[in-house]
Amino acid sequence: MNVNYVCRHCGASMGSIGGREVSEYQLGFHFLTPEERSDIITYNTGNGDITVKLTCDYCAQALERNPELNLITSPLQ
Repeated sequence: MNVNYVCRHCGASMGSIGGREVSEYQLGFHFLTPEERSDIITYNTGNGDITVKLTCDYCAQALERNPELNLITSPLQ
């Protein structure tokens, strides 16, 4: 099982954890509400991988400088 972190805006890979079993508790997923979990986490049932969608530093800075970009569905793709 791999846990892959990708930017939800630009799709850039932000890193991954793999090669060993890690629990959702260790990753802090238990702090998320069911709505947040469904928005942030995607499970690949084929190989057991998990994709976590976050915002990379570049996109966070761009959104901070240009808040109007938050109104667009895919502002930085």
